[in-house]
Amino acid sequence: MSKVLVQLCLILIASLLFNCNHKNETKHWSYSGESSPEHWAEIAKKGFCDGKHQSPVNIIKTNTVQTDSNSRHLKLFYAPETKMSKVENNGHSIQFDFEKGDSIEYKDQIYQLVQLHFHEPSEHTINGLRYPIELHFVHYNNQIARFTVLSVLGIEGKESHCFEFFKHFLPIKNGETKEVEMSHDLNSLFPSSKNYFSYSGSLTTPPCTENVNWLIFEEAIELSEDEVIAFKENMPLDNYRDQQALNERKVQYIIN
Repeated sequence: MSKVLVQLCLILIASLLFNCNHKNETKHWSYSGESSPEHWAEIAKKGFCDGKHQSPVNIIKTNTVQTDSNSRHLKLFYAPETKMSKVENNGHSIQFDFEKGDSIEYKDQIYQLVQLHFHEPSEHTINGLRYPIELHFVHYNNQIARFTVLSVLGIEGKESHCFEFFKHFLPIKNGETKEVEMSHDLNSLFPSSKNYFSYSGSLTTPPCTENVNWLIFEEAIELSEDEVIAFKENMPLDNYRDQQALNERKVQYIIN
């Protein structure tokens, strides 16, 4: 065999090995089958999905540590009209991205609003109750590399004006992105009562990084059955992760 032919064979073998390894490294996760949450720790080997401070959790109110509002843990700095940049169906959820500007203050740190996405049914449960939908307002502080996520739970009831606004961007196909140059008052998506539960946890999707402050509002908002179905039809079935063990963590209950 000539030297050139040997080199070509070696290049071919190296290419095949690279492609196989690359496919293994980029094996994606989902909510069902062999790539479901039960297998995330195997898929995201460099992640934290088998860690001790994972999310979501079941919140048992009688086991929480009550704190009054004098601590001023949370302050919202949302404009009356928050500017959106795009909406996308990333294959896991419907996600709305926002322009820079809105933020929150949590425990004397400022976190910038990044995006809003949905889980149907809810990921967090309260006293074992799973809600029809859960909204995640994702905020990030790049100086301390930490997230603060505000979770709003939804129950079926009267029609929500704010959800009707978001429905205008549906349907949206898996992998599709729509550029958006519109604004909306996100304050209307929060419940009237600002009592919330808080704990330290993780992202609820791979790599399940344990750098998240979770704030789950106790009072749920109302939206119609049609609004729940509209989001459900554009997302994977049951796009939620099951509850994770608290592992000695304490959940605080903040009364405002």
